Amino acid sequence: MKTITSRDNPALKSLRTLLTDARKQRASGQAVLEGPHLLAAALDHAVVPDLIVVSEGARGVAEVMELLARAGKVETLCVPDPVFRGLSELATPVGILARIAVPAEPEGLPSGDCLLLDAVQDAGNVGTLLRTAAAAGVRDVLLGSGCAGAWTPRVLRAAQGAHFGLRIREQVDLAAFLKSYPGQPIATVARAGQPLYTLDLRQPAAWLVGNEGQGVAPALIDAATRRVTIPMAPGSESLNVAAATAICLFEMRRQREFR
Repeated sequence: MKTITSRDNPALKSLRTLLTDARKQRASGQAVLEGPHLLAAALDHAVVPDLIVVSEGARGVAEVMELLARAGKVETLCVPDPVFRGLSELATPVGILARIAVPAEPEGLPSGDCLLLDAVQDAGNVGTLLRTAAAAGVRDVLLGSGCAGAWTPRVLRAAQGAHFGLRIREQVDLAAFLKSYPGQPIATVARAGQPLYTLDLRQPAAWLVGNEGQGVAPALIDAATRRVTIPMAPGSESLNVAAATAICLFEMRRQREFR
């Protein structure tokens, strides 16, 4: 473990760029995992970092040392706590960062269940949607243009390690994908759709969820074979996109396992 004391160290400056500049993060093909949980999730799926940074305060912590042992012969830097705080985006840094190469996107396009995100801009929502898809057993997630970057720090934190069990594709032409999708495309709409609980969801489905303010784009709604609305109490206008998606995906799972 090499000790670094300067904030201007090139490796630390590179990490800071990956943490703060979404465009450069995407262009680099790298991402930064912050915290033991995310690093453990990556290692569980054989994603090994090429650089780990540990704060002096975390050096010797059992959980951190166990992760370093699991990572093997990875370049590891130890930095003073103030320097680490300058890297971290968290109010209370957890003492370990790891840089990984973003896993390659899978070849081909899915023919089974999938989740399509249309211009979902809030990073917290994107991360929660990824976590929800993984929990519901939907392994393919396609992000259209205008979405928050899937591998940016806030999305990674919100997804809590779900990335590594998913097949994620970014910058997908969703309209073109739907033209060849063999299952049923379902657009979620706030009103005037078929009530969710009346749909037969036992066949493969591509769920379209949209922008926090505008919903799914009209052209994509037109490309879907079904429009679905979640019945809500009188006076309620809409649900958060992540909450609505969870209801839809778990209704699909319920029908297949318990119907």
